[in-house]
Amino acid sequence: MILHPTVLALVITSFLTSLMILYSGYYGIRILVNWDMGSGSELQLQLERRTYLISTMVGYLLALQLVSLFLFIFTADSISSLLVGAMCAVGTLSANGFGYPALLLKVAVFLLAGLWLILNRADNQGYDYPLIRKKYLLLLFMTPVILAETVCQALFFLGLRPDIITSCCGSLFSPEARGIATEMAGLPPLPTLAAFYASAAVTLASGVYFYLKGRGCGLFASLNLVHLVVTVVAIISVVSLYIYRMPSHHCPFCILQREYLYVGYPLYAAVLTGGVTGAGTGMLLPFRTVSSLREVLPGMTRRLSATSLACTAFSTLLVSWEVLATGFTLR
Repeated sequence: MILHPTVLALVITSFLTSLMILYSGYYGIRILVNWDMGSGSELQLQLERRTYLISTMVGYLLALQLVSLFLFIFTADSISSLLVGAMCAVGTLSANGFGYPALLLKVAVFLLAGLWLILNRADNQGYDYPLIRKKYLLLLFMTPVILAETVCQALFFLGLRPDIITSCCGSLFSPEARGIATEMAGLPPLPTLAAFYASAAVTLASGVYFYLKGRGCGLFASLNLVHLVVTVVAIISVVSLYIYRMPSHHCPFCILQREYLYVGYPLYAAVLTGGVTGAGTGMLLPFRTVSSLREVLPGMTRRLSATSLACTAFSTLLVSWEVLATGFTLR
């Protein structure tokens, strides 16, 4: 294992989150079975006291999990200089078989944690905890994902050795390589860029319509998830080429480095936040008729949609700046 302060921080944070999730899952099962807001039993009172404490602690830990995704990528990029053959996070993640699974699981935890925080916030707005069963059911669904992420991340860091010979991003995205990354890199650049702008346009249009009219929430939420995927594909296929000013450099991690002004961090943060907040509006849609939430949910979904719109607009403008201001042209 390569000792590094951020490695220790990531491992400890994931371990504490897993312990808390397991503890919360135990009470989540009890709540799913025994919760009855109309009951004055000792068990109900105990569950009400516990759920406030648990929700608060889980909320803080899941908020840390949102940050830990970017800390994980930053760490993978930072320690690449300690591995033979690595030039960025690609080399670090390729050093053993747990790197990319850990990254994918952390992305999944980011999305699920964001949705849970939104659901928890909505539940706390109701005087009778109207969504308590839903949020604990989501927490139980998240539990195996978080546990898998903790184990996978620990095995990844434990398996890193300074004498490991790994590969650089050039080999991963080369025409000779095989895999989904190569397939995305091989997509035709200009049509992919057109698809990105078309996806951004319809997502923004549906969001503005929902914000102004209060209708079309489900469509807006779905388009946000589609746009998230389209944006990641576009970054690998074409946007990276403009950032690097090179016709064959498709790495989605080098844009996180200093020589490219760390542009990847605000770009990825905007894309992920926009996707989560946009999807969150659709997640809350079925609960708009709940009596204790009828007055608060419209305002909450409008704020979520406004955040999603701002993030999507920002990421689109950032991509446009890189495409138009670099002076690089694809031939």
